[in-house]
Amino acid sequence: MKSNRAIPILAVLAGIALIAVAVVYWTEPAKSLPFPDLLGHQAGSNTVHVKHGVASFLLGLACFALAWFKSGPRRVPGASR
Repeated sequence: MKSNRAIPILAVLAGIALIAVAVVYWTEPAKSLPFPDLLGHQAGSNTVHVKHGVASFLLGLACFALAWFKSGPRRVPGASR
């Protein structure tokens, strides 16, 4: 049963981390990013990676939604409402 409790906690932590990454993508130019250039983009560019930030933000929201659904009340099979 402890693994069921760990999933929402890990999902919230992942959501916070992904939203923090989105903020970094939106505020820092490509040449100042602390992340390695894994997608083949030009590393010395002065542009901001808006699409990467949006994708990271949406994944963070998805992690929060997962945590919300996993932490909801458990239904007992056969119980009436």
